[in-house]
Amino acid sequence: MSTEHYDVIIIGTGAGGGTLAYRLAPSGKKILVLERGAFLPQEKANWDTVEVYKKDRYHTSEVWIDDQDGSKIHPGTGYWVGGNTKVYGGALLRLRERDFDRVEHQGGISPAWMLKYQDFEPYYTEAEKLYDVHGERGQDPTEPPTNSPYPFPPISHEPRIQEIHDDLVKQGLNPINLPLAIKLNEVNRRLGACIRCNTCDGFPCLVNGKGDSDINCVRPAIAKDNVTLLTEAEVLRLYTSPSGREITSVEVKLDDQIINFSGDIFVVSCGAINSAVLLLRSANDQYPNGLANSSDQVGRNFMKHQHGAIIGITPKPNHSDFQKTLAVLDYYWGEEGFNYPMGLIQLLGKVNKDMISLDAPAFAPGMALDQIAQHSVDWFVTAEDLPNPNNRVTIKNGSVHLSYTENNTIAFDRLMDRWTQVLKTINCGDRILPLSLYFRKKLAIAAVAHQNGTCRFGEDPKDSVLDVNCRTHDLDNLYVVDGSFFPSSAAVNPTLTIIANALRVGDHLIERIK
Repeated sequence: MSTEHYDVIIIGTGAGGGTLAYRLAPSGKKILVLERGAFLPQEKANWDTVEVYKKDRYHTSEVWIDDQDGSKIHPGTGYWVGGNTKVYGGALLRLRERDFDRVEHQGGISPAWMLKYQDFEPYYTEAEKLYDVHGERGQDPTEPPTNSPYPFPPISHEPRIQEIHDDLVKQGLNPINLPLAIKLNEVNRRLGACIRCNTCDGFPCLVNGKGDSDINCVRPAIAKDNVTLLTEAEVLRLYTSPSGREITSVEVKLDDQIINFSGDIFVVSCGAINSAVLLLRSANDQYPNGLANSSDQVGRNFMKHQHGAIIGITPKPNHSDFQKTLAVLDYYWGEEGFNYPMGLIQLLGKVNKDMISLDAPAFAPGMALDQIAQHSVDWFVTAEDLPNPNNRVTIKNGSVHLSYTENNTIAFDRLMDRWTQVLKTINCGDRILPLSLYFRKKLAIAAVAHQNGTCRFGEDPKDSVLDVNCRTHDLDNLYVVDGSFFPSSAAVNPTLTIIANALRVGDHLIERIK
């Protein structure tokens, strides 16, 4: 079944696709946005730890395959309007200026980007405004240069976290207020949607208090008459013209019907894994190995960061509700005796007894878990994942396969050990529990929240998929606008860079479709 023609068709509504729809909406062009999920329901379960963590209520039930051993992967990803920004912690940091250059790591080389920080800087500034980012310049020793203050003041620390901040300063460190995309007005709480609750990081927000792609971008975009959003519309494949130089239509499963939509410009924004999957699934006679894959790079160089967590247990109680307000970047480029990058440390949302019980022995009494939760301070540790062409996404017998081998592990382990020692010096790590949900253990391959790199951009079509504007080298009207384009992963959360890049590519597309 065939239907009407559009100027631009965007597939996906996460940080890339949702932001791009927002950018293009004022153009007046006829835009179709396709999202395989629905709007995430506002319901009490949004704030229910058992539903969110134990029952995985908001993650897909899809099963992928681990190529290393053939085991099943239950990916920690969700299909909703707004993508994974619906459940993210809202930490929006810029890549450091040096992250755009070639960097030597203990575990290998992080390649240079063909654009530099200065090319992204104005778009970072716009992205921070668009997503309600709160923060403060001048605290961070690794902060990249900008003349623009954060659009909103930093989120204050709760008393226990302020104590930790002050103790870290006494140790000679430079803790910062973590830049957060959140709709919180601490001067007049009535003017902000956020209620500063204890179920934010990893949870959907019942009161729409996050700065996410759905609330900040998609809903304003679809308020315009020229933008159409179809939800629960799963894109199956893309079709090319006989010449193979352009996409002509997209095949969509909608209400158990197969519908084709034709268009002039097509933008794939499904997340780094699923964008690669869509291109590979769209193989045809001209592209037997997948669309835009003459370089054999589609799906390769998959990165997701080296990351894990440390939970410090101390006799001093931690009554924080909104804990995720502090970060430390002092070890981002290394430390004395280790002249290689290490990474980022930031607070997690506060764990509770239901989270801890996911890994506690069945005989552990509830009161003990509750006591642990009341005395814990919970940290997220991130080191750079280096690009490896053998870390890749493939399709076999219709199933998504991930092949992934960890790298740069010495830097990650050193950062974990360093932070454990720091916590002990500030009486914040008397005991450390072996808890794998958030604990001192790398998150498994199923944790794909920071995915990027599968369709990297570059100047040479032989070793990259996209050009400087994230248009595929092989097809004139096909773009990929999500974390796929990253040539390296850096060691900060990738979302702000995905948003900034979507704004940048949006400006290019506005010029093209004028």
